[in-house]
Amino acid sequence: MRSVLALIVVGLTPRILREHMPRLAVVARHGGMKPLETITPAVTCSVQASFMTGTSPRDHGVVGNGWLFRDLMEVMFWRQSNHLVAGEKIWDAGKKRDPAFTSANMFWWYNMAASHDIGATPRPIYKADGRKIPDCYTTPPSLRDKLTERLGRFPLFQFWGPGTSIESTRWIAEATKIVMQEFNATLTLAYLPHLDYDLQRHGPDPAHPAVRRSLEDVDAIAGEIVETALAGGRDVVILSEYGVTRVDRPVHINRALRAAGLLSVRAEDGAELLDPIASKAFAVADHQIAHVYVSEPRLTPEVRAIVRALPGVEHVYDDADKRLIALDHPRSGELVAMADSRSWFTYYYWTEDAKAPDFARLVEIHRKPGFDPVELFIDPAIRFPKLAVARRLAQRTLGFRTLMDVIPLDAMLVGGSHGRLVENADDGPIIVASRAALVDQGVIAATDVKSLLLHAVFG
Repeated sequence: MRSVLALIVVGLTPRILREHMPRLAVVARHGGMKPLETITPAVTCSVQASFMTGTSPRDHGVVGNGWLFRDLMEVMFWRQSNHLVAGEKIWDAGKKRDPAFTSANMFWWYNMAASHDIGATPRPIYKADGRKIPDCYTTPPSLRDKLTERLGRFPLFQFWGPGTSIESTRWIAEATKIVMQEFNATLTLAYLPHLDYDLQRHGPDPAHPAVRRSLEDVDAIAGEIVETALAGGRDVVILSEYGVTRVDRPVHINRALRAAGLLSVRAEDGAELLDPIASKAFAVADHQIAHVYVSEPRLTPEVRAIVRALPGVEHVYDDADKRLIALDHPRSGELVAMADSRSWFTYYYWTEDAKAPDFARLVEIHRKPGFDPVELFIDPAIRFPKLAVARRLAQRTLGFRTLMDVIPLDAMLVGGSHGRLVENADDGPIIVASRAALVDQGVIAATDVKSLLLHAVFG
């Protein structure tokens, strides 16, 4: 068996690698690279599930970063249990081939309740008084103490939200180096997310100072972990899940369904909450795709016509053609909407900002019934944002129940998105290997990654 590092660098594309990632480009020159044919939807949880199982969403069931859990009638995003992913995982397949095979999963999604040997993933401590304390969950539990002692607490508030910085990616990279050196797993999986943030904020424009800095920082950190892996005798495979495209048109799909009398809300303490139980139709927005759940089959043609007519909607898939994109799974909506290249779907369902729920102005990935990239921004209407955040933190420290309500409700701020297949492979995902032979076959799809990594290990 050969030892392998499989490193996801989110948002990496052939164009970015060639023009802005000199350290990673060395790996491609000495080894090989190809565009990666990704899946629909091209979003984190779905693509990573395809990497780890070698199957499409119709089989593994991860139809997005979140979906309607029909038995609960609740929309849930960013769940962590590996039991939600159907199919044989790559670490189980490796162990089946050779019982001596070991695996380490450093921040790939669906990390909890998995059968890998080593694992680490974000997991805040939620206190009864509403506080959220940065932390991580590890397998074995003792690894958490080891990493925290050497690196400090996992920087959760730099992992997502307006405070995102390179520090969370740096922490993951350093933790991965520790795990490679001290546990020496046969297959190490690692996930470096930082590039994604500024690409979503500002769009994929390397001329933007923040994007240029992110490219430099990620190349430096990814380059270090790759060099550590190669120095330790490992092969390296670098992956990305999707390419980010420039967008300038948010599509308020739920507001359209509400205007048609199909989406229902429940009033609570002056705010409005989406009511999946009472709604005849509503959408679970996830970047450039949206699962549209329809309560009665007779309403499906009407709902499809409403959604298809929205500016920015490129296609609406029904039961007959969801098979074409491998999203014919019970978790999918009765309809699946796809945005055009310059558009993306918001989860917004209220028509007056004064009636938006309190969590709309928070970084609250588990309570929002859809993905919200606006969480990457601080409300520009706040005159002194650092002071506003500091004041709220001080109030929390003193024991006051204070909301960190600094997120705007302006979807026009978002500059980049993903989820649909890109029109130019140069701007889509990529696979790079330190051994050219690993990528010298024809088209490589996301569903081929599992077998490719197993081949890298076992030959």
